[in-house]
Amino acid sequence: MSNSSSKLIILDRDGVINEDRDDYVKSSEEWIPLPGSLEAIALLNQAGYQITVATNQSGLARGYFNINDLHAMHSKMDKLLKPLGGHIDSIFFCPHTDAHACDCRKPLPGMMKEIALRYKKNQNAAPLLGVPIVGDSLRDLQAGVALGASPHLVLTGKGSKTLEKGGLPEGTQIHTDLMAFASALLRDQV
Repeated sequence: MSNSSSKLIILDRDGVINEDRDDYVKSSEEWIPLPGSLEAIALLNQAGYQITVATNQSGLARGYFNINDLHAMHSKMDKLLKPLGGHIDSIFFCPHTDAHACDCRKPLPGMMKEIALRYKKNQNAAPLLGVPIVGDSLRDLQAGVALGASPHLVLTGKGSKTLEKGGLPEGTQIHTDLMAFASALLRDQV
């Protein structure tokens, strides 16, 4: 695996790749991909991008599901991506609630620091400079922007409500969904 972040994309999971639920996605049966999201990941992989997922999963701490359930959800995602020619390079998750004193729960930057350590040799003030972070909530974008990532909001999941609330980081690009993000990114490379 390359340590370069030049071809890295960070994706939130719920509301970006799969349907989000107010009562939490608790099982592989409830993990349902959003239309076009898996195809978008495959397209990005085929263009040479490494995809990492950064997701808050407080349902673990709340007892709504266990680590085996979480692994089953991610296995389902991998299984559905494979025939499309796609894959996820890594998945980072925070199992805590806001009440825990952790720094990995977005919007705090701990998870992004771990991603930067995994994918980048040069540790500076903005180790994820220019790396796209795609999310449907303000906290997704804030976590990445803290380390220099380029914010992209999708309007799936909670994205439309996030846009309505305002307060997005400067330079946030808006996309209807993950496929629209992928298409825009690849179009801009030409």
